[in-house]
Amino acid sequence: MNRIRLNGQIKETLKRELAGELPGKDAQALMMPIARDKSIRLPQFLIAPVKSAVLILLYPDHEGNIKFPLIQRPDYEGAHSGQISLPGGKIEHSDAGLTETALRETEEEIGVKREKVEVIGSLTNLYITVSNYDVTPVIGFTDQKPHFFIDETEVAELIEADLADLLSMEKLKEGDVLVRGKYKVRTPYFDIGGYMVWGATAMILSEFSVILRRSGILDMK
Repeated sequence: MNRIRLNGQIKETLKRELAGELPGKDAQALMMPIARDKSIRLPQFLIAPVKSAVLILLYPDHEGNIKFPLIQRPDYEGAHSGQISLPGGKIEHSDAGLTETALRETEEEIGVKREKVEVIGSLTNLYITVSNYDVTPVIGFTDQKPHFFIDETEVAELIEADLADLLSMEKLKEGDVLVRGKYKVRTPYFDIGGYMVWGATAMILSEFSVILRRSGILDMK
C-alpha cells in the first residue's frame, strides 16, 4: 500500500484544493447507504437542523505517515449508537463558529489541544436525516502526533486511521448493517483497521478521498 508522508508541499496543496470548487454531494453520494426495506420511512423533523462540525485531523505517525483519528461512539439510545465517527458535535452558544466547534469537541473528546491544530479548510456540509444534524467537516493539521486523552463518556475507542486507506480500492467494500436493531441497510464502507466505517462518516471521507486523488499527493515524495 502506498504511504502518504506529511510535508509542507502536501499541506499547501490540500489548502489550495479546499479553497477551490469542492467535489460536493456527488462525491458524498458514492458512499450513501441504501435501505433494503423500501417501507422504511425516515423521520421528518419540524425544527431547523442542528448545526454541528467534525474534524479530520491529519498528523504524522512515528515514521512520518499521515494518520487521522476516528472514534467509536459508546452504545446508547440514539441513531448513531456504537458507530465509527470523526470527533465532533453540535455548536454551542460560546463557539465563535463551526470551526471552533470542531476544535472544541475534538479537544473534549480525545484531548487534542485546539491551539495545536492548523485549520486549512472545510468540506461540503452534510445533512444527516436520521438525527437532523447539519455537519460541517473541518480539515486540520498538527505537525506532531498528538497525546490523546479519551473522554470515556463520549468515546468507546480511538482508532488511528491511515490516510492512504482512503485511496486503497482494497479498503472499499460493501455489506449489510442493522440499524437500531431492526432496519437492514446495504451500504458501501471503508474497511479501516478492521472497522466498518459507513454512513455519514464514510460520505464525508468519500469527498475527502476525491480531493486527495485529484490533488496528486500520492506522487509527492
